[in-house]
Amino acid sequence: MNNLLNLTDTHTHLYSEEFDHDRNEMIERAIKNGVSRFFVPSIDSSCTQKMYDLEEQYPDNIFLMMGLHPTYVKENYLEELAHVEKELASKKFYAVGEIGVDLYWDKTFLKEQQQAFQYQIQLAKKYKLAINIHCRDAFDEVFEVLEGEKATDLFGIFHCFTGDFDQAQKAISLGMKLGIGGVATFKNGKIDQFLNEVDLKHIVLETDAPYLAPVPYRGKRNESSYTLLVAQKLAEIYQLSVKEIANITTANSKAIFGI
Repeated sequence: MNNLLNLTDTHTHLYSEEFDHDRNEMIERAIKNGVSRFFVPSIDSSCTQKMYDLEEQYPDNIFLMMGLHPTYVKENYLEELAHVEKELASKKFYAVGEIGVDLYWDKTFLKEQQQAFQYQIQLAKKYKLAINIHCRDAFDEVFEVLEGEKATDLFGIFHCFTGDFDQAQKAISLGMKLGIGGVATFKNGKIDQFLNEVDLKHIVLETDAPYLAPVPYRGKRNESSYTLLVAQKLAEIYQLSVKEIANITTANSKAIFGI
């Protein structure tokens, strides 16, 4: 095991069916790469039991979130929100997520997405938990809800942050850290152009595995061991060692998740 690095993947879908044939090997590879903490977001009720099974298998490494993902906000979203609320009341989670607004695939349920987002932020406040935000083609809509819920007890991570410098500053002003993953390694990802202007205390690492693999694996399946590649890219951007990037971003994740 790599004892030199102290990396945290703050967003990884370890239960994804894309890992069904090699899940344990994939997790072990990540641990060997110095990734010892995995924060796993929920999508909808269909993944809940798989998440619990993973947590039971790796109690020292895997930490769960509970939430309804915006692209899964459909006709039955109130039932799904009731599931989220029931689970939050019944066991320990480390964030409410992933929640937010996604207008990339479908705008049909925009109103319901915003209602679900707001409601889940209120649940996070009730349980004194961080939120983990999913935002795609929806910065204005996400910020509208966040502004309405702005408070000292609103905090969390803007997962897979792909906005510009002004949007980064706005997210930070609303109590969010920026979740930086594979996009930072893309030639057209753009965030690498201004990231060094953002204080590293506002940054956490993530993969969003199995999606958004960093270069040189872009377009292939992502996995949590590639957190190291994101750390290496940030080391270049911030002119720091990979070890410093690992330590600072893991400390930032502890501030958010409380562990």
